[in-house]
Amino acid sequence: MAQQWAARLRLPCIASAEGMSHLLVVTAERLELRALTDPTGGGPVFAEFSGGAAENWERGQPLAKAVGVKGGVTPSILDATAGLGGDAWILARLGCAVTLIERSPIIAALLEDALQRAQRDDEAAPLATRMRLLAGDARELMAQWSDEPPDVITLDPMFPEKKKGALPNKEMRRLKQLVGDDADAAETLAGALQLAGKRVVVKRPLKAPPLDGPKPGHAISGRSTRFDVYHVANSKQVNS
Repeated sequence: MAQQWAARLRLPCIASAEGMSHLLVVTAERLELRALTDPTGGGPVFAEFSGGAAENWERGQPLAKAVGVKGGVTPSILDATAGLGGDAWILARLGCAVTLIERSPIIAALLEDALQRAQRDDEAAPLATRMRLLAGDARELMAQWSDEPPDVITLDPMFPEKKKGALPNKEMRRLKQLVGDDADAAETLAGALQLAGKRVVVKRPLKAPPLDGPKPGHAISGRSTRFDVYHVANSKQVNS
């Protein structure tokens, strides 16, 4: 399996970690990313999709409200910055069909591995069938989109660096090392606004400014994050 992943990702398949800063490791349970030179420590990073349908309280959470899940309404979702897939899995649990886009080949590999494991799990498998993964640049894939436009496109660009305070968690540190600062987030937003059928939802730190571009129609705030909601002009009906 390690040899297969190495061939697909064009990475060396090695037996020794000497001289390496990061390793993509195939274990008996999963595919995981390990950072060997991170002074803050932390364990391996991996994607995980487990558990069944969402509990009732999850339907009232800010993400569900932002995308318009309510009263049996489950919009189709394009998660254009999938990362490790946490929000995408929540939306699948809520009943939405979700397409994930991830441009980092390494992170896309972690997502693919998680989906394969979920498909072998009796509880998670029905939800995993609602998800499909596309590897590539969201801007290009959205510009070339030939399927039915998704009702909602979600964006979760890298949060801006904090000037002080606690370090971001290990997942965020690893992702930032691989994908950078998402300097093209405003361009991705513009492409999303062209494609989405009803709305675009952007996840931001609670006190951060909106992305450059048009102003969001409204925002839904949680304890530490905020969801900026952009209503699309060509929408026939907007679920508030």
